[in-house]
Amino acid sequence: MLIKDWMSRDVITVNKDTSMLKASKIFKDNNFRRLPVVDENGKLSGIVTDRDIKDASPSKATTLDVHELYYLLSEIKIKDIMTPRPFTIKVDDSLEKAAIKMLEKKVEGLPVVNEINEVVGIITETDIFKALINITGAYQGGIKIGLKISSEPGSLKPVLDLLRSHGARIISVLTYHDQSAHGFRNVYMRIQDMDKSEENSLLNAVNQQFDVLFWLRDNPSLINH
Repeated sequence: MLIKDWMSRDVITVNKDTSMLKASKIFKDNNFRRLPVVDENGKLSGIVTDRDIKDASPSKATTLDVHELYYLLSEIKIKDIMTPRPFTIKVDDSLEKAAIKMLEKKVEGLPVVNEINEVVGIITETDIFKALINITGAYQGGIKIGLKISSEPGSLKPVLDLLRSHGARIISVLTYHDQSAHGFRNVYMRIQDMDKSEENSLLNAVNQQFDVLFWLRDNPSLINH
């Protein structure tokens, strides 16, 4: 999965001399949480977040009248509150690399730049969540299965063969190498819903041959209930 397939492309940017008042309106009108800051050549020079705006805004307990307040906000420029040289990601980098960088750097979004440091998009935690939902097939519901199997090559084939022999239709397969259990890996599979009797037959067969971590019906339509 590449950044360019999941990033937001319609990016609104500001420059260093944009007033904080104008930036605040952009945040409010578009429900944004971050804005890339570019120079006169369109190159990335910083980033400003809604938190930067809030931190720089006068306290609600201020004694300033409304005219003084608006004047103050119009005088504060983005260059005064932005974070220079922000963490970035390249358009052809992997989504996983972005997720790792956001996790390790404790940021919720990254400007996406091309080879000459022009802003071409932005990738956020929400985009990562969307990708996770899509690759796992979560919206399709069905049955979620967790197994612990050997990490030896070919160890997944017997699992897939057993599922196919019972008419199961596989939606997704993900594996995770648990470092605390050397020589084993966890396999997480999603299969399409089955008739209850067929499901019970499959569950019995899987229990006999493999170490089952969990088995559950996963219905996304029940999330808000």
